Amino acid sequence: MPSPKIRVLLADDNSQLLEYVRKFVSGDSCEVVGVVGDGQAAVEAAAKSRPDVLVLDISMPRLNGIEAAKHMKELAPSIKIVFLTVDTDLDVCCAALQTGACGYVLKPRLVTDLIPAIEAARDGVRFVSPGCGYETRFRQNVSAVRGRSCENLDTVAPSKP
Repeated sequence: MPSPKIRVLLADDNSQLLEYVRKFVSGDSCEVVGVVGDGQAAVEAAAKSRPDVLVLDISMPRLNGIEAAKHMKELAPSIKIVFLTVDTDLDVCCAALQTGACGYVLKPRLVTDLIPAIEAARDGVRFVSPGCGYETRFRQNVSAVRGRSCENLDTVAPSKP
């Protein structure tokens, strides 16, 4: 029997990208349960629909993605979070992951990385796109990161060097 589809909520203020991501993610392993255009709407929609995975942009109106992730972890700690962003700054990546998020996907790598990141998040495993310096900075800890729960990695990925 095939495993159930991963229920995904998408949040991004770019409506064209949001529609593309909705079409891209909808498929064999995922079911999109909602799309919203800002962080506050993401928190409200996730509280109602209880997706398995919440995919968040970082730069959004009303409430940025990092703040929205913090609220979601307080309201519904079981919801897994994957950030989808253009921000390659390592400190931003680490701040995002410190919210308890499981994934950090760079938008230019959406096609190759988003579905694997959503699947990893469902399994509670960290996924970070190459390109933001995460593995370079934490190279000595990469083997410690692989296969570990995304909620238990604050000591592996501090927000400041």
